[in-house]
Amino acid sequence: MKYKVAFVCIGNSCRSQIAEGFAKEYGNDLFEVYSAGTNPADRVKPNAVKAMEEVGIDISDQYPKLLEDIPAELDILITMGCGVECPYIPCKMREDWGLDDPVGKPIEVFRETRSTIEEKVKKLIEKVREGDI
Repeated sequence: MKYKVAFVCIGNSCRSQIAEGFAKEYGNDLFEVYSAGTNPADRVKPNAVKAMEEVGIDISDQYPKLLEDIPAELDILITMGCGVECPYIPCKMREDWGLDDPVGKPIEVFRETRSTIEEKVKKLIEKVREGDI
């Protein structure tokens, strides 16, 4: 059985897309991975794509999605800390990662955000493997 996990923020153009990329890369055997935004942007930010390319993960085919585009019930819901008011989405586990949005900032900030998200995704995978959800 795979756990349905979704990463949600406002624009679904950077943080949630990076998290989706890492979760697919590291937790492919464990997760069905989704991401969405409450007010999706028109595309994934080029610096997010570039930052992920630097670590060998291609998210260039990902695109911003609406909450309606993800399953209505999830096992895990992760919000990115953007003050987003998510409508109620039934889930077994919910976390807010409290991450600042790097959009509009230099590539170095995207890299820092990428590293933070990578660690958080790895910890999430560890929690799930240990049965902590």
